Amino acid sequence: MSAHNNIDSLLTDVYTWPLIMKKKLHPDNYRPVVFQDLNNGFKLLTRSTAATEEVIKWEDGKEYPIVKVHITSTSHPFFTGEERVVDVEGRVDKFKARAAAGEAAREARGKAAQKQAKRQAAKTEKAQAKTVPQPSR
Repeated sequence: MSAHNNIDSLLTDVYTWPLIMKKKLHPDNYRPVVFQDLNNGFKLLTRSTAATEEVIKWEDGKEYPIVKVHITSTSHPFFTGEERVVDVEGRVDKFKARAAAGEAAREARGKAAQKQAKRQAAKTEKAQAKTVPQPSR
């Protein structure tokens, strides 16, 4: 029973955690950054290490770096309960274009195969005509 208590005290002893954690694992260059949702314009001021060139004037009058994101919890269908298609980068259009190109390529291969088959048949027919003696008149 003493071994069990020893393990419990080791695992729950808050003072031993710094001894177990790795040093310099997390970045230390956090700064205030504004994240802006491009779908609905929602802005959030938080701390981040994200690199950005743009700045924006926040409600408190100070300028902060801004990171523009395509989706956040305020516009994501899981959190909003709305069902909608979010197509910021034209993914649906890209898919349709790829599907149309694939269909066109498939048709072109089919036509090329038919043309090749006709050529082969004509070649075979011509070869057979040369080997078969023509009746004399």
